[in-house]
Amino acid sequence: MKLKKYLAALTASLTLLSLAACGSEEPQNPDEKVYTVGVCQLAEHPALDEATRGFQEALSEKLGDRVQFDIQNAQGEQTNCTTIINKFVSAHVDLIMGNATNAVKAAREATSEIPIVGTSVTDYVASGLVAANEAPGENLTGVSDSNPVSMQVELLKKLCPEAKTVGIVHCSGEENSALQAEEAKAAFEAAGCTVKIYTVADSNEIQPVVTKACTEVDAFYEPSDNLIASNVSTMANVTTAAGKPVFTSVDSMCRDGFLATYSINYYDLGHVAGEMAADILLGGKNPAEMPIYFFDAESLTLVVNEANAKELGVDLSPVLG
Repeated sequence: MKLKKYLAALTASLTLLSLAACGSEEPQNPDEKVYTVGVCQLAEHPALDEATRGFQEALSEKLGDRVQFDIQNAQGEQTNCTTIINKFVSAHVDLIMGNATNAVKAAREATSEIPIVGTSVTDYVASGLVAANEAPGENLTGVSDSNPVSMQVELLKKLCPEAKTVGIVHCSGEENSALQAEEAKAAFEAAGCTVKIYTVADSNEIQPVVTKACTEVDAFYEPSDNLIASNVSTMANVTTAAGKPVFTSVDSMCRDGFLATYSINYYDLGHVAGEMAADILLGGKNPAEMPIYFFDAESLTLVVNEANAKELGVDLSPVLG
């Protein structure tokens, strides 16, 4: 009887050891691993939508059906970014993509282990996301949507040479926009313009603030502000009625109602981020050693809204020939 009990106990122990060993084994074929990627997009508007699409398609080109995406939209709320990212961390996703500065910041604050790739961020260093563009130094890298403000200044000077005072409207809650506004202010002032900066806290403030601004400025310049990008028609209705042209740094904002821009293609922006993510997941690259990617001036595309130009009476021939 004692022998039977001993043999039963021995068999149970061997079974447990066998199961434990099986659970710790690496997959037979690492090439068959399916990766889970969490995408947190700050807000819903064409530029960010295109960046997410480019990212998703780039990774799918590399991984095929071996990648699964969990795409979440924070609807412009920082608290939603935090909630979304925390869920990704709890789910142990293989990589997080943050689309826009606040989304990337939420990811950076939530994890120091899961690789993070950012996109639609203008200045990673000034935003406190990385130590240096050449060597980020942590678990984060990404693509910048920065483009030379000098080109936007030159564009305004060509199409609206009489404009002396330029207004910039941005969301008070978007750090990325504040940085761009100050950079643009310096560039326009260096070109001899007076600059007035206006802030709005939410979409309800856009119409009254812009209406007032139209009485004080000759033209506007809009950086890649997510609140304004989601409400271009609201601002454009006011500025066009007042005869004030709006230049921007984002192609979709131009197509949605503003006058002109030299812009990065946001699909390409996301696509490069997707290629970087593939290098991390498949190539074993370390985000800490992957430089932030910048598009050069030759990559920018002139985009004009001919219908808006006609309404404003602006001659496009200086740039279209």
